[in-house]
Formats: sequence, structure tokens, C-alpha cells
Amino acid sequence: MTDTPVDLGPQTRIVTRLAEGVTEAQLAHGTPCPRYAVRHLLGHVLGLAVAFRDAGRKELGVTTDTGPDAALPDIGPGWREDLPKVLGELAEVWRDPAAWTGMTRAGGVDLPGEVAGAVLTDELVIHAWDLARATGQPYTPDPAALESAHAFLFAAAEQDDRGGGIFGPVVPVPPGAPLLDRAIGLSGRDPGWTRPV
Repeated sequence: MTDTPVDLGPQTRIVTRLAEGVTEAQLAHGTPCPRYAVRHLLGHVLGLAVAFRDAGRKELGVTTDTGPDAALPDIGPGWREDLPKVLGELAEVWRDPAAWTGMTRAGGVDLPGEVAGAVLTDELVIHAWDLARATGQPYTPDPAALESAHAFLFAAAEQDDRGGGIFGPVVPVPPGAPLLDRAIGLSGRDPGWTRPV
């Protein structure tokens, strides 16, 4: 492999911009992820960024062994500095074709690098949408990342176990719906979700 399937830099910059737009008051707002307030969603994104950064480096240990449901994620006092830093490191690691090859581990699951990269891309695209919807910000994902996430979610929807049960039931969307809406529906979310007032 001479090239990486997706340059995650554009999508990580979008996530960073959305995080920067979150106000202190919005940290308690609900999100499309039923168990997560905005603060928990941001904590999840920070945790997955660390885990997949280390998975891309093949530096396996506590950060790559811990499952996403081990505890309710949350943010610490330095999250506004930590998140952009880790997202930048994450994008840089996954620009190396070696990150996409061989075996690695994330969330306590051993998987090929290419699969880990696809999971990561999906996480960045879908959770950015979650964050944008929860905080009322506009969101247009990176086109290459969106294409990759949609392909990953479409393949998972074809599996009997819905990708190991990590996704909710598919939410039907009209055939001519935008690609982002179709990806969101495949992830088990309603593309029309709005934060309750």
C-alpha cells in the first residue's frame, strides 16, 4: 500500500472546529447518543482519538485495550487544549500507510489496520454530526471521510450482527437523501434528530 485510503486531517479539523464552538452551557445538553450529554460525547471523542492514535502507531496497552463501554466517558479541565492536540496527532499518525497495514487493537478488539482506519473514519464522521446536532452548529463532513464512513456502515448493515451489535437498527431514509443522511440512518440514528428544548 503506497497511499492511505483517507487523509483524516480534514475531518479531524472539522471535529476540532465543532468542539471549539461548544459553550460551557451546552456541555449538559443531550445528544443523539442516548446515554451521552455533550460532555460525555466530547470525552468519548477524546478517548477514541487517543486509542486510535496509539493503535495506528501499534503502541498497544491500556489505551487500546479498554472497551468504549468500560465507563461513562467525560472531559477533564484541560479538554479544550487536549482535544485539538490529540486530534492533530491522530491525523498525522494515520497519514502513514503503515497505520493501515498489519494488525492492531482498539477498544480491546484485535483487527487489521485497514479495518481500524475504517472504524475510526466512521467514528469521526458520525460523532461530528452528533456534536453539531446537539449544539446547533452547521456541519459538512469531509467528502472522502463521508464516502468511507458510508461504505463501512453499508457493509455493517448487511451483517446479521450489525457490525458486532455496535449500531442500532437502521433508520430508513428516502433513496434520494443526501449521503450524510443515509450514513446517519445506517448508523442507527434519525437524520431528523433535534435537541429537545
